[in-house]
Amino acid sequence: MTTLKAPELLLPAGSLDKMRAAYDFGADAVYAGQPRYSLRARNNEFRLEQIKQGIDEAHARGKKFFVTSNLIAHNDKIRTYLRDIEPVIDCKPDALIMADAGLIMMVKEKWPEQVVHLSVQANTTNWAAVKFWQKMGVERIILSRELSLDEIEKIRQECPDMELEVFVHGALCIAYSGRCLLSGYFNRRDPNQGTCTNACRWNYATQEAAVDPNTGEAMAVRMEGDFNFNKAQEDDNAAFAACGGGERHPLADKVYLLEEKERPGQLMPIMEDEHGTYIMNSKDLRAVEHVARLTQIGVDSLKIEGRTKSLYYVARTAQTYRRAIDDAVAGRPFNPQLISELEGLANRGYTSGFLERRPSQDYQSYETGHSVATRSQFVGEVKAVQNGWAEVETKNRFAVGDWIEIIHPQGNRTLRLDVMKNAEGAQIDVAAGNPLRVWIPVDGPAEHALVARLLTPPVAAETSRATA
Repeated sequence: MTTLKAPELLLPAGSLDKMRAAYDFGADAVYAGQPRYSLRARNNEFRLEQIKQGIDEAHARGKKFFVTSNLIAHNDKIRTYLRDIEPVIDCKPDALIMADAGLIMMVKEKWPEQVVHLSVQANTTNWAAVKFWQKMGVERIILSRELSLDEIEKIRQECPDMELEVFVHGALCIAYSGRCLLSGYFNRRDPNQGTCTNACRWNYATQEAAVDPNTGEAMAVRMEGDFNFNKAQEDDNAAFAACGGGERHPLADKVYLLEEKERPGQLMPIMEDEHGTYIMNSKDLRAVEHVARLTQIGVDSLKIEGRTKSLYYVARTAQTYRRAIDDAVAGRPFNPQLISELEGLANRGYTSGFLERRPSQDYQSYETGHSVATRSQFVGEVKAVQNGWAEVETKNRFAVGDWIEIIHPQGNRTLRLDVMKNAEGAQIDVAAGNPLRVWIPVDGPAEHALVARLLTPPVAAETSRATA
């Protein structure tokens, strides 16, 4: 029986604390953005000093640290790039993640030994492109998010000696190759320069419009009387069918205007075809159920998106995908509980993206544009442990009587909270939310643990009770 090679688990690191959490919970490597030359210039703790510290800590733990330098450069960035990347290379990152062909050429000419990984932003979709980049000296290709499992397998067959990396979790970028144009259009903040305003996540409303016969532009139409949402929904449900056949609703052929909540009066035209309304409502990628197949294909690295996400997100995704990889290598069947554990993370609904070819409604969220937690909610971080009690810095509300989960690298524990104290030692019933410090009883390891509140009681028998 052939032993499967465990793919590398690659996590984002928006800060040193998130980097450490990623390693603690199972990551083999992390990636951090280089200021000014990555697509995450905001919410990025990593300046040169932090990059150096992060690389040193990673290597001390036997882990890897990649630096993302993946913008598509304009001329003014070419002028300064080699000067600014030199001290980063001096820190000895395990690889630079790059997208711009010109910048890759310049780096390989000056530092031929520097390992370069081709960013997903280069949107590599076929085996011939993989071979091209291999000839250019690139050691790893982060494949396009547009590929199916079968296409990935074909690339592996045609390119057996090239490292391949695949995204398995996180946001699906709205524009081709991930360089969204909307933020630059709306707010003059260029995502390709690392300043995306995440326009895909804003809260939009629609209103009816007419088409100007002279200009062809959409015009707002003032509504007469009150709008009855329930009646409109009933009418739509009676006449409308999404993908897969059925009668098309006559209103789908009309033009509408889109209005973002924070920009009243700024109206943007939107049209719909028989496949739905495709604008700024992408679901989030989740491929934990495909880890076994990707491992069998021989993918070298599984990548999680989210450098701006929380510490809880980093820890939970690392832990969950680590278990999926270990199960796949050991030949154990997929554990559906792993899907449930990811439901408690911030998400806009999950899809397997293009890994499986499905009707388009599976890629889009028509019901909500925000996270809907079904299993658990992140409520705090353990800051200290003393005499069987843990000091928790609260992030969200929880109370005595709640079922909570202690999330720790040595294993998670579910327990019922029967007692809680405030910072002065007095018993309290409710931790109202951030930023409080409370004490809860713990049994077992809890240093640097995260705490989640279960939204429904566990099905199994009580694991333990948090009592004094």
